[in-house]
Amino acid sequence: MTIMCADYTRDHVACSVCRKMHSMASSIRLIAALSMAAMLTACGAPAPSQSDVPTPTIRPTPLPADSPKPLRDDIRIRKVAEVGPGMIRLVRDPGSNDLYYLSPQGDVFYLSPQPDRETRGALAYSRSEIGGAPYALGLAFGPDRTLYVVGNEGEGPRNRCIVRKGVISGSGRTWSTLVRTEWYEKSNTQYDHLCNGIVVSPDGKSVYFNSGSRTDHGEVQTAEGAFPGLREVPLTAAVFRVPTNAQDLVLPNDQAKLKAGGYLFADGLRNAFDLAFNAAGDLIAVDNGPDANYPDELNWLRQGRHYGFPWRFGAEDNPQQFADYDPTEDKRLSWDFVAVQTKLYQNDPTFPKPPAPFTDPILNFGPDADQFQDADGEVRDASDLGRPLAGLTMHRSPLGLTFDVENRLSGDFKGAGFLLSWGAAGGPQTDRGQDLLLIRLTKTGDAYRMSATQIVTGFQNPIDSALIGNTLYVLDYGGQGAIWEIGLP
Repeated sequence: MTIMCADYTRDHVACSVCRKMHSMASSIRLIAALSMAAMLTACGAPAPSQSDVPTPTIRPTPLPADSPKPLRDDIRIRKVAEVGPGMIRLVRDPGSNDLYYLSPQGDVFYLSPQPDRETRGALAYSRSEIGGAPYALGLAFGPDRTLYVVGNEGEGPRNRCIVRKGVISGSGRTWSTLVRTEWYEKSNTQYDHLCNGIVVSPDGKSVYFNSGSRTDHGEVQTAEGAFPGLREVPLTAAVFRVPTNAQDLVLPNDQAKLKAGGYLFADGLRNAFDLAFNAAGDLIAVDNGPDANYPDELNWLRQGRHYGFPWRFGAEDNPQQFADYDPTEDKRLSWDFVAVQTKLYQNDPTFPKPPAPFTDPILNFGPDADQFQDADGEVRDASDLGRPLAGLTMHRSPLGLTFDVENRLSGDFKGAGFLLSWGAAGGPQTDRGQDLLLIRLTKTGDAYRMSATQIVTGFQNPIDSALIGNTLYVLDYGGQGAIWEIGLP
């Protein structure tokens, strides 16, 4: 995303937005130069509504040819609003049921969905009012309606993350800094994923936020020679936890201190762009895989666990860590990705040894989102072979994750998860994402297993969602930007 990101090609929203805003490079998953210029037109509207808004009733209407399409008869879809290009987060105010959405410039907008017509959003809080950093990539409400905004501030080849919190005060909010990181070293490539996903614990006592990697797969990235020999740093490729009552907390770029302070929650995550608690109170996170043809992931995050990056992708080893690695013989490298084109996959005798035992991603038993590439180069469907896949189809770019935590839905939707996939920018697979998956998690001892079923297709680049009653609202980053209403049983 910016000086630190790239183009979002297939590398996750955190990147492309950055680049656009910072004139950054472009990465691996979200391929598309995104126009951040067009903002919402209804900026001078009144302050966010604090009144209760009933859950909208979906009224079936014919959908245009380029609209999302349901794959089940009990799902209904309509467009709620056009919001302009580049909006990156969507959340629900737990008090009013209004929807709030975030621009990477750091402005927060809101709208109240109407059951019988499209509506338009209005500016709720400007970046200057919030006092946040310019590259905003995360937004979350706490159960007490405190609003949290994650931003990134660049200074030369360095970045620092800033989380601002807005506490309700009268008719407005009082803003302060919950936490910031020390300055840390960027790579100045599309692989600078920055700080993005954020979630508040169900009891409202803790905030969890993601800081993505600065590399594609653990390779040396020097930022044009500024940081010789540097790979990842303590403040990247990890999820951090801080108390919600913190004030001006500073996280050091020192792993021993992060662990001693209890701030390092989970390590070894390439880019956990979205985090969500499920109905059981467990923290689940997406993770976007590298430019090579290895799985994306869904992980159950637990304190002190290491999830493998950059030594493992899904249940597969990163071959660059081995002394006999020959990239010219690697059939999992596709030339449509930047890391392959620039020969970042190479024999690497100084690749570090694994630091800890790894926790594998959630096993996917299909029937969908379970394509993988064998070492022989063939693309296969795991469930067709009667086996699970440790993760999700390569290059899908899973982003928005939401759970029915109140068990309000019916049938196989009750207590389930809903996962949006931005869509593949390349790779040999036929499963391209740009869809909504129904995720059913089953706990088996110390792990989860999942089924993944495609229920809506035809989005452009869906990026985030919010569930209100039996209605899932989906923010589509692609095209002119829209919020869609998905009526569920």
